[in-house]
Amino acid sequence: MPTAAPRALITRPEPEASQWVQALQARGIAATALPLICIAGAPDAQALAHARQSLGNYDAMMVVSGSAARHFFDSNVALALIQQTNAAIKTRVWAPGPGTAAMLQALGVPTRRIDQPAADAGQFDSESLWRSVGASVQPGHRVLIVRGSEAGSDGAGSGRDWLSSQIRAAGGSVDFVVAYTRAAPPWSPEQRALAQVAATDGTLWVLSSAQALGHLCAALPDQSWAGARALTTHPRIAQAALAAGFGQVLECRPALADVAASIESAP
Repeated sequence: MPTAAPRALITRPEPEASQWVQALQARGIAATALPLICIAGAPDAQALAHARQSLGNYDAMMVVSGSAARHFFDSNVALALIQQTNAAIKTRVWAPGPGTAAMLQALGVPTRRIDQPAADAGQFDSESLWRSVGASVQPGHRVLIVRGSEAGSDGAGSGRDWLSSQIRAAGGSVDFVVAYTRAAPPWSPEQRALAQVAATDGTLWVLSSAQALGHLCAALPDQSWAGARALTTHPRIAQAALAAGFGQVLECRPALADVAASIESAP
């Protein structure tokens, strides 16, 4: 009898979730999109516009994700700024991994201006990025970190505190700007039913964010995850999945190729 295609739920925000599903289905994986994070625009459009206009004042900017890249460089003003950067401004653009780097390239940021972790890095995260860029940070350097904020928060944003500490320890200074907000997506009855079935039928939940996992547990507060399987893209997410009660938790790097290979080889 033919072997059944491995089943996976892709929980990334849209449009990445649907793009990943299409790529995984092309490999014979029965992938379905079930986003656990909804992305919206910046809570303070004026602050974001000011950061765009001031980019030339920074030695580097760190874009925490593809969503951050898309919302920072998604306007005609930002495209014009990129063109100006090509000609005059020497700001480096830091990406925590190849997915974010690919998004930056698609938005027009020159490849030669992008810094990211080594291709063979064990993980794609702030720690791996720092190993690539840390030596370039000198006293007096200014770095802008473009990140997201949880909907309903004070809009200050969160995350990347470790990286900012390293920059300051090297003598640099750090500013932050919030380019987008994250929230739990509204589910249709069909999506809720899909999640409940996937908690027990052997489907592999592909989790790329501890925050997404939190949204899942909040949406189904009475659900037991003892029979659920998770493929996580960072050790911290793996720890969160274990704490949530997932019965089987696997880990891999967050690149699409690594995720696909891990789904195909999962026991």
